Amino acid sequence: MQTTWQAILGWYDRHGRHDLPWRNTDDIYHIYLSEIMLQQTQVSRVREHFYPLFLEHFPTIGALAQATEEEVLSRWSGLGYYNRARNLHACARLAGDGLPTGYKELLGLPGIGDYTARAICAFGHNQPISVIDTNIARVLKRYFALPESTPKALLEHADKLLNTSRPRDHNLALMDIGSMVCLPKNPLCSLCPLSQSCMGIDAPETYTENKKSGYESRELYYGVMMSKGRIALVRTTGSMYKGMLTLPPLEQTDREPIASFRHSYTKYHLTVNLYEIDTLSGDDEVIWADGREMDDYPLSTLTKKALRLIYTPKGNHELQ
Repeated sequence: MQTTWQAILGWYDRHGRHDLPWRNTDDIYHIYLSEIMLQQTQVSRVREHFYPLFLEHFPTIGALAQATEEEVLSRWSGLGYYNRARNLHACARLAGDGLPTGYKELLGLPGIGDYTARAICAFGHNQPISVIDTNIARVLKRYFALPESTPKALLEHADKLLNTSRPRDHNLALMDIGSMVCLPKNPLCSLCPLSQSCMGIDAPETYTENKKSGYESRELYYGVMMSKGRIALVRTTGSMYKGMLTLPPLEQTDREPIASFRHSYTKYHLTVNLYEIDTLSGDDEVIWADGREMDDYPLSTLTKKALRLIYTPKGNHELQ
């Protein structure tokens, strides 16, 4: 096992993604934030934009706890999966001076599941605990030749391989090997530090789950009502963008829209249709917003696209 550990860590020391900002800090809040952001979001997008911008506004867990939910959602805008932001905010308010250091205690906080708790323990505190994300799972399945394995079995094999002397670097190394070398398709086995002892090297595709993403097509309908350059927004209560501000939703209509655009959201391919309206539902809390100051409001990417379409020269200036 010592030889395997040396190969893994030697490769990581030379080729690992050491430039990622959350790998160059001991701040547990920053590490925790990165793990939440990296769920369902590409590393490059988190590193280049969302992570530094969020920390600019909420540099400490205390600052995040003191913010309103609307402020948090507005700075999360564009990342999607907004329950991540709500849970992050709720954790900050429960954490006091900081997050707990134990795995079991972390599991008791909103939005922190098995993976995130393990990641905080391993990456933040260098605790001897295995971390398994999609990339690491693929490495383990191929290395141990596990075509069909339960999460429990996979964890048992991860624990067998774990280097308890350098658990943080060990887990990060496996993550990078999966991301950079042990690819889902056409893995670069000749470059892999585990190739000499990999039990699945002769048929790597056997240990790869090929799940096709099934997208559902939907049409959405929104109203556009303007007054003196400001646009009417309402707070949505639906599951898609709960708590965010959006254009007033409408029932399906056969009217010709003033504008339409396409948008993808989780498992949906959406066609968004915009219609000029002159009345609003009395049940809605209306906020008259300057659509050109989008960072001041908790808006989804979908709503931002709509506002850009309305406020740009190619949009419908007669509505203003």
